[in-house]
Parts: sequence; C-alpha cells; structure tokens
Amino acid sequence: MSTNDQPTDARARLRQHFLGDKSLHIKKWDDLYIEDFLPWDKGFVNPAFVDLLHDRKELFPNTEGKRGKALVPGCGKGYDVLLLDEHGYDAYGLESSKNALIAAKEIEKQAKATGQYIGRGDVNWVDGDFFDDGWLIEVQGEKKFDLIYDYTFLSALPPSLRPAWSKRFKDLLAPGGRIVCVEFPTYKPHSTGGPPWALPPKVYMAHLSRPGQELPYAEESGLQESELGDASPDGLQCIAHFQPKRTHNGGYDEQGKITDWVSVWAHPSE
Repeated sequence: MSTNDQPTDARARLRQHFLGDKSLHIKKWDDLYIEDFLPWDKGFVNPAFVDLLHDRKELFPNTEGKRGKALVPGCGKGYDVLLLDEHGYDAYGLESSKNALIAAKEIEKQAKATGQYIGRGDVNWVDGDFFDDGWLIEVQGEKKFDLIYDYTFLSALPPSLRPAWSKRFKDLLAPGGRIVCVEFPTYKPHSTGGPPWALPPKVYMAHLSRPGQELPYAEESGLQESELGDASPDGLQCIAHFQPKRTHNGGYDEQGKITDWVSVWAHPSE
C-alpha cells in the first residue's frame, strides 16, 4: 500500500499496518516511530495515573524507607517512567522499539535541562521484549517490581497473548507489590479488531485472576464470561476498581462521559 492509499482514520491505519505475520509486530511498532505516526501518544502522562499516585497512596506498598522498583512495559516515549521517578521509584522503561527509546532519552534530557522534573529515583531505559528474560539482566537486584503499570500496552497485543501477559505480570510482581491498569479502550466491540484491541474491564478481571490460563473467546462477542469457571487460587487479587475523575481524551465518549477504568492488583491475601 502506498502512502496515498493509506486509510485516513488513525485506528483504521493501525489495523491495516498490523495485518499479516504477527512475528513482525515488534518491527512494525518501530516502523511507526520512524514514521512518527503515533496516534496513541498524547505527549504527557494520563491524568488518571497522576491522580492515582497523588491521591491514593494507601493503595501502594510501604517499601520501608527503600526506593521501590517500577516497570512500564511498552513505555513509548517514557512519560510514565519519568513520573514514577519523580515519586521516588527506580523506574524501568521497557521497549522493543529502539526509536521509541531514543525519543524517551531525549525527552528526559530536555525535561531535566528545563527544570520540568527532578527525579528522586533512577531512570533506566531498557531495550527488550517483555515476554523474554534477556532484558532482566539490566535490572538491579531482585528481578521483580514493586509497581507495574499498564496503559495501552495490553491493548497493543493480540488477544492470543493475554494469557502470557497475565502470567508475566504475576511473575514479575514483587511480594507486596501492585499492578496498576488504566483500562482502555473499554467501549469497543471485540469484533472491531485492533490495535488498539477492545478491553472492557471483564478482560482484565478474567485474565489477571487466572494468570497464564487460556480463556474462551468468541470471534464476534469476545470473552465468554459464562464459561470461565473459578479464578485460580494463585491468581492476582483486585484491591481497587473505579472510574477516574479525569483521563486522556480518548477515554471519553461523545457525551463527555469517561469510559476508562482504573484497577489495582496484588498477590493473593496482600
């Protein structure tokens, strides 16, 4: 397809871009950074995450005076990583796109030069595939995290990777740690495809409470809740689930109502 033949709608263009061999998806994401076609990039942290860290401190673990470790998989240009650094975390921004990391490092440099942020932890930019272990060599100390943040990362993954995504999140979460998901897009029908893939709250609830399990999906209607069965005994526990007071503009419907949700997860009985 020539440039002139590409769909004008951003989501249609994304869907077209990712048709075909799923093994090429990492390269295809990097290609979008080269083209500077980044419709998901708003240029700043989602306000829902800002508010959560500022207003709901009781949801997060007490690291007993030590700096916690935070992970943002699929960090893009790294706005969330810098925010977590400001909150005192040693923050790791993981990306499979080398060009995204080049942009993230430049944004960090400019932000420091202009005094826009002063970090209290350490920032670490890591090139790697979330589902492989090779990048963990870059992680200092124990290879687990006190906070893992997902916003638009899961929506970028084909639904077939959701069992692996949930298991990986569970395995990388430190005892006492928290997973934060800003759930988006919640309003799309499953049949519309992606990215971004439809992610109603039931998808997060089903997969994170059953990490690693293959769950039943129908081509048109998506997740089949009536066929799920019980959650896993070692599944993650949702300790908070609510709609934020504000979010990025893509999380509002035509009437101005927020469609995003925020969920916070922990290991069982924590």
